[in-house]
Amino acid sequence: MSLPDCHLDLGCGEHPRNPYGRTRLYGVDIRAPSGPVDYEHRVANLVLEPIPFEDSSLGSVSAFDYLEHVPRLFPDDKGGTRFPFVQLMDEIWRVLAPGGRLYALTPAYPHPEAFVDPTHVNIITDESHTYFCGESPLGRMYGFSGRFEVIRVLRTERASAYSAVAGSPQNHGPAKRAARHVRRWIRFLRGKRASLSPAWLLWELEAVKPETKA
Repeated sequence: MSLPDCHLDLGCGEHPRNPYGRTRLYGVDIRAPSGPVDYEHRVANLVLEPIPFEDSSLGSVSAFDYLEHVPRLFPDDKGGTRFPFVQLMDEIWRVLAPGGRLYALTPAYPHPEAFVDPTHVNIITDESHTYFCGESPLGRMYGFSGRFEVIRVLRTERASAYSAVAGSPQNHGPAKRAARHVRRWIRFLRGKRASLSPAWLLWELEAVKPETKA
């Protein structure tokens, strides 16, 4: 079964990314664009609302510098507690077709980039994805009903991972990556860095679900 040739970028602003280079591009954000755009935009507050797409309708979903803004805990309208980040991951799994992919790039612990923005309320670690992956995801205890398998989870420079396509001009090449690595070592030796690893964490996860019959 071939994947739908369409991609959704979450928290897209006015310039959604299309890391797999799909033919049809959608964007979701809390605000409408200020003018005409060349993609289909839908307005939704994903902390409170579901992703406004049908089940298994998308080939891929991306979240660039977005997951860290989604609260882990939030009051519900009955005086209880919701888990918006877990629910969002469930929604991403719902709208992806079987074998569809999530491509997420997030500043991660312990780097200052994960904390410096006061709207970063969801601190991602190197192991956070395990709550949504494998045969029995740990997120089941919080209501996660989906399942992902890991394609890759790795530390990276943000500008080296804008596209999932190998050799894409959207990504910085080996020379620029090497230069940043040298600068990171220099800062570390001067006591200005807690870690030598890059600040951004890349998730590329595949939705595991039964294929729907045509």
